[in-house]
Amino acid sequence: MLRYAITSRALYPGNEQEKQAALLHEASRWIDEGIDFIQLREKDLPAATLATLTRNLLENIALAASPTRLLINSRPDIALATGAHGVHLTASPNELSPTQIRDLFLSAGRPKPLITLSCHSLTEVHRARREQADAILYAPVFEKHLADGQNLPGQGLDQLRAACIAATSIPIFALGAVTLQNTPECLAAGAAGVAGIRLFHRS
Repeated sequence: MLRYAITSRALYPGNEQEKQAALLHEASRWIDEGIDFIQLREKDLPAATLATLTRNLLENIALAASPTRLLINSRPDIALATGAHGVHLTASPNELSPTQIRDLFLSAGRPKPLITLSCHSLTEVHRARREQADAILYAPVFEKHLADGQNLPGQGLDQLRAACIAATSIPIFALGAVTLQNTPECLAAGAAGVAGIRLFHRS
Protein backbone atom coordinates (compact mmCIF):
# COMPACT_ATOMS: atom_id res chain seq x y z
CA MET A 1 0.00 0.00 0.00
CA LEU A 2 1.33 3.42 -0.99
CA ARG A 3 1.04 6.32 1.47
CA TYR A 4 0.69 9.99 0.53
CA ALA A 5 0.83 12.50 3.38
CA ILE A 6 -0.31 16.10 2.91
CA THR A 7 0.94 18.84 5.19
CA SER A 8 -1.16 21.38 7.06
CA ARG A 9 0.56 23.55 9.63
CA ALA A 10 -2.88 24.91 10.56
CA LEU A 11 -3.34 21.77 12.66
CA TYR A 12 -0.67 22.89 15.11
CA PRO A 13 -0.91 25.42 17.94
CA GLY A 14 1.33 28.42 18.44
CA ASN A 15 2.63 31.26 16.34
CA GLU A 16 3.78 30.98 12.75
CA GLN A 17 7.32 29.96 13.65
CA GLU A 18 6.04 27.25 16.01
CA LYS A 19 3.62 25.93 13.41
CA GLN A 20 6.39 25.61 10.83
CA ALA A 21 8.66 23.90 13.34
CA ALA A 22 5.88 21.42 14.17
CA LEU A 23 5.30 20.78 10.47
CA LEU A 24 8.99 20.01 9.94
CA HIS A 25 9.02 17.72 12.98
CA GLU A 26 5.99 15.76 11.81
CA ALA A 27 7.22 15.52 8.21
CA SER A 28 10.59 14.30 9.47
CA ARG A 29 8.77 11.48 11.24
CA TRP A 30 7.07 10.57 7.95
CA ILE A 31 10.44 10.59 6.22
CA ASP A 32 11.93 8.29 8.85
CA GLU A 33 8.96 5.95 8.40
CA GLY A 34 9.51 5.88 4.64
CA ILE A 35 6.14 7.32 3.63
CA ASP A 36 6.10 7.27 -0.16
CA PHE A 37 5.04 10.86 -0.89
CA ILE A 38 4.81 14.11 1.02
CA GLN A 39 2.87 16.96 -0.52
CA LEU A 40 3.92 20.34 0.86
CA ARG A 41 0.58 22.14 0.76
CA GLU A 42 1.15 25.46 2.54
CA LYS A 43 -0.48 27.56 -0.17
CA ASP A 44 -0.53 30.82 1.76
CA LEU A 45 3.20 30.98 2.50
CA PRO A 46 5.52 33.38 0.66
CA ALA A 47 7.77 31.76 -1.92
CA ALA A 48 10.94 32.28 0.13
CA THR A 49 9.45 30.61 3.21
CA LEU A 50 8.08 27.74 1.14
CA ALA A 51 11.49 27.25 -0.46
CA THR A 52 13.17 27.15 2.96
CA LEU A 53 10.73 24.50 4.20
CA THR A 54 11.29 22.51 1.02
CA ARG A 55 15.07 22.59 1.37
CA ASN A 56 14.85 21.51 5.00
CA LEU A 57 12.66 18.55 4.08
CA LEU A 58 14.89 17.54 1.18
CA GLU A 59 17.90 17.65 3.50
CA ASN A 60 16.10 15.39 5.96
CA ILE A 61 15.21 12.97 3.16
CA ALA A 62 18.84 12.84 2.07
CA LEU A 63 20.18 12.38 5.61
CA ALA A 64 17.72 9.56 6.28
CA ALA A 65 18.38 7.95 2.88
CA SER A 66 14.59 7.74 2.71
CA PRO A 67 12.59 6.69 -0.37
CA THR A 68 10.14 9.53 0.37
CA ARG A 69 9.44 11.86 -2.56
CA LEU A 70 8.57 15.50 -1.92
CA LEU A 71 5.98 17.24 -4.10
CA ILE A 72 5.18 20.95 -3.99
CA ASN A 73 1.54 21.97 -4.30
CA SER A 74 0.95 23.99 -7.51
CA ARG A 75 4.40 25.62 -7.42
CA PRO A 76 6.68 24.27 -10.16
CA ASP A 77 8.92 27.33 -9.65
CA ILE A 78 9.62 26.29 -6.05
CA ALA A 79 10.15 22.68 -7.09
CA LEU A 80 12.65 23.77 -9.74
CA ALA A 81 14.48 26.19 -7.47
CA THR A 82 14.90 23.67 -4.66
CA GLY A 83 15.32 20.38 -6.48
CA ALA A 84 12.08 18.88 -5.15
CA HIS A 85 10.99 15.62 -6.71
CA GLY A 86 7.85 16.94 -8.33
CA VAL A 87 4.65 18.93 -8.29
CA HIS A 88 1.06 18.33 -7.28
CA LEU A 89 -1.57 19.96 -9.50
CA THR A 90 -5.23 20.62 -8.77
CA ALA A 91 -8.11 20.24 -11.20
CA SER A 92 -8.25 24.01 -11.72
CA PRO A 93 -8.26 25.06 -15.40
CA ASN A 94 -5.72 27.76 -14.46
CA GLU A 95 -3.06 25.19 -13.58
CA LEU A 96 -0.21 24.34 -15.92
CA SER A 97 -0.60 20.93 -17.52
CA PRO A 98 1.70 17.99 -16.71
CA THR A 99 3.21 18.37 -20.19
CA GLN A 100 4.03 22.03 -19.52
CA ILE A 101 5.56 21.14 -16.15
CA ARG A 102 7.74 18.48 -17.74
CA ASP A 103 8.83 20.93 -20.45
CA LEU A 104 9.85 23.43 -17.75
CA PHE A 105 12.00 20.85 -15.99
CA LEU A 106 13.50 19.68 -19.27
CA SER A 107 14.41 23.21 -20.35
CA ALA A 108 16.05 23.74 -16.94
CA GLY A 109 18.12 20.58 -17.37
CA ARG A 110 16.41 18.89 -14.42
CA PRO A 111 15.29 15.26 -14.11
CA LYS A 112 11.75 14.44 -15.14
CA PRO A 113 9.45 15.46 -12.26
CA LEU A 114 6.83 13.36 -10.56
CA ILE A 115 3.39 14.86 -11.15
CA THR A 116 0.26 14.03 -9.19
CA LEU A 117 -3.18 15.37 -10.02
CA SER A 118 -6.33 15.90 -7.97
CA CYS A 119 -9.42 14.48 -9.67
CA HIS A 120 -13.05 14.71 -8.60
CA SER A 121 -14.81 13.06 -11.54
CA LEU A 122 -14.27 10.37 -14.14
CA THR A 123 -13.89 13.09 -16.77
CA GLU A 124 -10.93 14.49 -14.84
CA VAL A 125 -9.47 10.98 -14.42
CA HIS A 126 -9.60 10.44 -18.19
CA ARG A 127 -7.86 13.79 -18.70
CA ALA A 128 -5.17 12.90 -16.17
CA ARG A 129 -4.59 9.63 -18.00
CA ARG A 130 -4.23 11.42 -21.34
CA GLU A 131 -1.77 13.85 -19.75
CA GLN A 132 0.17 10.92 -18.29
CA ALA A 133 0.09 11.94 -14.66
CA ASP A 134 2.25 9.78 -12.43
CA ALA A 135 -0.53 9.37 -9.85
CA ILE A 136 -4.06 10.60 -9.16
CA LEU A 137 -5.60 11.73 -5.88
CA TYR A 138 -9.30 10.90 -6.17
CA ALA A 139 -11.57 12.78 -3.78
CA PRO A 140 -13.67 12.92 -1.79
CA VAL A 141 -14.27 9.22 -1.35
CA PHE A 142 -16.13 9.55 1.96
CA GLU A 143 -18.28 12.32 3.38
CA LYS A 144 -16.20 15.13 4.88
CA HIS A 145 -17.20 17.39 7.75
CA LEU A 146 -16.03 20.90 6.92
CA ALA A 147 -14.84 23.53 9.36
CA ASP A 148 -17.92 25.70 8.74
CA GLY A 149 -20.20 22.90 9.89
CA GLN A 150 -21.25 21.83 6.41
CA ASN A 151 -20.85 18.31 5.04
CA LEU A 152 -19.20 17.54 1.71
CA PRO A 153 -20.81 14.38 0.29
CA GLY A 154 -18.48 11.53 -0.54
CA GLN A 155 -18.48 9.93 -3.97
CA GLY A 156 -18.39 6.45 -2.52
CA LEU A 157 -16.45 3.27 -3.10
CA ASP A 158 -18.23 2.38 -6.36
CA GLN A 159 -17.11 5.67 -7.90
CA LEU A 160 -13.59 5.10 -6.57
CA ARG A 161 -13.63 1.68 -8.23
CA ALA A 162 -14.76 3.21 -11.51
CA ALA A 163 -12.00 5.82 -11.27
CA CYS A 164 -9.38 3.12 -10.72
CA ILE A 165 -10.61 1.29 -13.82
CA ALA A 166 -10.60 4.50 -15.86
CA ALA A 167 -7.07 5.35 -14.75
CA THR A 168 -5.80 2.00 -16.09
CA SER A 169 -2.11 1.81 -15.10
CA ILE A 170 -1.93 5.15 -13.25
CA PRO A 171 -2.05 4.56 -9.48
CA ILE A 172 -4.92 6.18 -7.62
CA PHE A 173 -4.79 7.38 -4.03
CA ALA A 174 -8.08 7.50 -2.15
CA LEU A 175 -8.52 10.91 -0.48
CA GLY A 176 -11.28 12.45 1.59
CA ALA A 177 -12.18 11.28 5.11
CA VAL A 178 -10.01 8.19 4.70
CA THR A 179 -9.25 6.51 8.03
CA LEU A 180 -7.35 3.47 9.23
CA GLN A 181 -10.70 1.70 9.48
CA ASN A 182 -11.90 2.31 5.90
CA THR A 183 -8.51 2.02 4.21
CA PRO A 184 -8.99 -1.71 3.45
CA GLU A 185 -12.21 -0.86 1.59
CA CYS A 186 -10.34 1.68 -0.55
CA LEU A 187 -7.68 -0.87 -1.41
CA ALA A 188 -10.32 -3.48 -2.23
CA ALA A 189 -11.88 -0.97 -4.64
CA GLY A 190 -8.61 -0.82 -6.54
CA ALA A 191 -6.76 2.12 -4.97
CA ALA A 192 -2.99 1.78 -4.92
CA GLY A 193 -2.85 3.67 -1.65
CA VAL A 194 -4.37 6.32 0.55
CA ALA A 195 -3.76 10.04 0.91
CA GLY A 196 -4.71 12.48 3.59
CA ILE A 197 -3.90 15.27 5.99
CA ARG A 198 -5.28 14.18 9.37
CA LEU A 199 -4.80 10.53 8.46
CA PHE A 200 -1.05 10.84 8.96
CA HIS A 201 -0.82 13.60 11.58
CA ARG A 202 -0.42 12.27 15.08
CA SER A 203 -2.52 15.13 16.38
